Amino acid sequence: MDSRSLALLLVLTVPSAAKDMKNVVPRDLAALESGIRQVLAESRTPGMAFAIVSRDKVIRAAGIGKADVASGRDVTADTLFRIGSVSKSFVSLSILKLQEEGRVSLNDTLRSRAPEVQFQNRWEDTNPVRIVNLLEHTTGWDDIALRDYANNDPKPLTTFEGLAYNPKTRTSRWPPGTFFSYCNGGPPAAAYIVEKITGKRIEDYVTENLFRPLRMNTATYFLTPESEQRLTKLYHSDGRTPFPYWHIIMRASGAINASAREMANYVQFYLNRGSFEGTRIVGPSSIARMETPATSYGAQAGLTSGYGLSNYGIIEKGFVYRGHNGGVEGGLTELSYLPEQGLGYVFMINSGNGGAFVNISHLIRNFITKDLKAPAPLPVVQAEPARVEPFTGFVEPQNPRVQMFYFLERILGIMRVWFGDNKLHVKPLFGAGAVYVPVSGHLFRKADDPIPTLALIGGHGAPMLDVHSLAVRVVPTWLVIAELGIGALALLLMASSILYALFWIPMWLFRWRRRKYRAKRFLILRALPLVSVLSLVAVVAVFTVSAEDAIARFGNVTVWSVSLFLLTIVFAVTAVASLVVAIRGCRPEVRRLVWIHAALVSGACVVVAAYLAWWGIIGLRTWS
Repeated sequence: MDSRSLALLLVLTVPSAAKDMKNVVPRDLAALESGIRQVLAESRTPGMAFAIVSRDKVIRAAGIGKADVASGRDVTADTLFRIGSVSKSFVSLSILKLQEEGRVSLNDTLRSRAPEVQFQNRWEDTNPVRIVNLLEHTTGWDDIALRDYANNDPKPLTTFEGLAYNPKTRTSRWPPGTFFSYCNGGPPAAAYIVEKITGKRIEDYVTENLFRPLRMNTATYFLTPESEQRLTKLYHSDGRTPFPYWHIIMRASGAINASAREMANYVQFYLNRGSFEGTRIVGPSSIARMETPATSYGAQAGLTSGYGLSNYGIIEKGFVYRGHNGGVEGGLTELSYLPEQGLGYVFMINSGNGGAFVNISHLIRNFITKDLKAPAPLPVVQAEPARVEPFTGFVEPQNPRVQMFYFLERILGIMRVWFGDNKLHVKPLFGAGAVYVPVSGHLFRKADDPIPTLALIGGHGAPMLDVHSLAVRVVPTWLVIAELGIGALALLLMASSILYALFWIPMWLFRWRRRKYRAKRFLILRALPLVSVLSLVAVVAVFTVSAEDAIARFGNVTVWSVSLFLLTIVFAVTAVASLVVAIRGCRPEVRRLVWIHAALVSGACVVVAAYLAWWGIIGLRTWS
């Protein structure tokens, strides 16, 4: 899943207080499992399952902890977990297998193959939506809506019915084949094409052509009496409260249940370049194509570390891992492998704890690479300052996954880029920066990385960069200073109204009896800006307390989603009203500092309200 997503996505994680395991190198399997148990205990994650494999054997497949806390049932290597978005790779394999048979091409357009699937693309004549865009997430579509995530009807919809449920998010926001933006609506559309070609449900096609030859005999897309007996429960961050089973409306994107033992076979399939136990399922060229991004600006510029066909690259400590991760409410999965070294792993946890997930990933990666030497990085070249200079300055993100949150991402995602000493420096507003060295005229890598992860992209309007699949565009410095300055000033003024209230409210209450008439006259001047600010604070609070249950709370009409809708309206209305009252309140009997402060806070609220209204946040109906 896309780590830049701000909230309310398919993966909803909570922080972990566990010790950072990034530099812990387990000496053997016993130490590895001991480290994992420590992470589970410290993060209150009930259980996990994992498998580590080479090309020709399963090094270890095991379960740790509890699959069902209430009954005390243990996790084993055969316990079924929700593998989330790893499910997407089976759709890509299906398309590639059919392409090998000459029945479809990645370059076929969605319109020609499935004209009944609704979508909007105003660039269709020049940049049509193709199957490859569906699988590489370069359609430009917004991610599916919260109401799609929240649909939990136990009666399975067909793939087409799932696509028809809420097609409005399938609107290209930029020309397809330009920017990467993770979208759960693309793979189901490709799955529907598989169904049209084969005359079989995608679930049946995958079972017959992939699950069976891979000996994934208990893997399933559905909750059945048989699978329920093998399935782990998925838990909130307290490690005790289970989530209900999620009947995912877009099953092709994330519904598969599978065990660690079965997923070990799947990892070996990749390591053996499309074969398992001597049986060829797809050709090596299809596996190579899965691992090679092709359609985004970054991929066209030569980056190989991005998102291919349901398969992406991650670089850690000099090693290039391929694979995919996945998440559902209360469950996270990672499938990752080293193609050249012939090693890989998969693990699944039954909580949404992001800290535990990252720490276990570090432990397993450090273990499998402890005796390996990282590949030599591409040599550094001398960059031409004149060529790099147009790409320096301030940059803003251009390819948000969830359009709803772009109002915040475009500000928080601002970075400063500068070039010096043959190095490109990238510094975000918050957190540590990174330094990149040139390996060609337009490709850069981090000092310890073997391959480039940053590309300079020209010829598309303002200069852009692809930084780990994040597309950023150079923007004028004055604009960034204005945005950040006005935003910071507005927030400071709004915060000051809360601090001021700590003084004037007690004073007003104390003087109420003796100065009742005058207190009433001045009350509205002070109170309206405070109400406006507090309503915005309440919006943030509603989001914060709903983090783990955001899909159910905001994807349906609930007290939470309606409260959010009403609070944003209250904020905007009281912001405007407070400014009107402040303007009218400029009278001799009103203390000048009181009036000035009220006017400034009201103006700040109006500015913020106008910005949020521009991006569609005022009156936001998250259930629509």
